Amino acid sequence: MVPHLVFGVPTHGFFVALGVAVAAVVFVLECRRRDALREESLVAVTGALVGGAIGMRLSSLAETLDPYESWMFGARSVLGGLLGAYLGVLVAKRIIGYRERTGDLFAPAVALGMAVGRIGCHLTEAPGRPTELPWGVHAPGTVPSCPGCASGSAMHPSFVYEIVFQLAAFLWLRWARDRITAPGELFTLYVSAYAVFRFMVEFTRANETVWLDLTRPQWFLLPGLALVAVRLGIGYRRGHYDEILRRKVAL
Repeated sequence: MVPHLVFGVPTHGFFVALGVAVAAVVFVLECRRRDALREESLVAVTGALVGGAIGMRLSSLAETLDPYESWMFGARSVLGGLLGAYLGVLVAKRIIGYRERTGDLFAPAVALGMAVGRIGCHLTEAPGRPTELPWGVHAPGTVPSCPGCASGSAMHPSFVYEIVFQLAAFLWLRWARDRITAPGELFTLYVSAYAVFRFMVEFTRANETVWLDLTRPQWFLLPGLALVAVRLGIGYRRGHYDEILRRKVAL
């Protein structure tokens, strides 16, 4: 059984904090590489941290209408945190009048930070839905909200799927960052890929379905999937992805 504490800190919280620290280091390194390490970029990071924390807290309102219970004891949604972080950056940049795009600086940092943070989820939360696949995992029956854990069923290691995705995304972003020069497009591609992945991986997660066999995160993602499809279409028509797609440009 996996211990609930790491160096005296709750396992989940430890890996979330470690993920934030890793993301911060990657962000600073990327800023230095792009010669963008300025006060404005640090203000954007502050906005991301504050907005992300608030977004994760408020996201639990989808499960209960009690604001106090949601704020103090509600689940911490990664999707809510990401949306809050994005809005936090926009607000922080608006306050200081900073107009340059910063998403490309954040994309690799978020990917690697998410990979680290999800280790804590894998060690402490319900892995996923029952499966007969050979890589199914078992978890202690004490894991909350996990019928499969109590029955001893093999389950999808859904958080491992995400860890692998985020690591692959981080490596791909490092490869693509010098091939995609249009500002903001690297971030757009990462967010689009994660939205599609997260929608699909929900079919293996242990989250409750609410309507048409879809979970709350899937319903949350549906409008976003439509928006990113339109955004990717615009970027494709403008030729922003020609080099990574090896598409020949007409002269």
